[in-house]
Amino acid sequence: VQLQASGGGVVQAGGSLRLSCASARRISSYTVAWFRQAPGKEREFVAASTWSGTTFYGDSVKGRFTISRDNAKNMQYLQMNSLKPEDTAVYYCAADRSPYSRSDIAYEYWGQGTQVTVSS
Repeated sequence: VQLQASGGGVVQAGGSLRLSCASARRISSYTVAWFRQAPGKEREFVAASTWSGTTFYGDSVKGRFTISRDNAKNMQYLQMNSLKPEDTAVYYCAADRSPYSRSDIAYEYWGQGTQVTVSS
């Protein structure tokens, strides 16, 4: 499954961004997820959506970010609202046939990453 992330950019604190991730293949039976990695830090779980549409969020983004998917278009999205400077990171989309996991090692397929920078 080839993934292509897009939508990153520079935004002021309190602003919003929507990330997109396009898959070259069908994702309807996959768990899809977003992770992020800030400089000098480990990759962090952000959000995931199971094939049935159940969603999970990291504690630091709960209530501000929303993951969604459009299986007909083989797309997944991450709507990010009320952005904070600490949200600054490279964001990666991921997918796997396995059930939901917060661990990045559970995901076989990865996009190339898109930079999100939140200025204060």
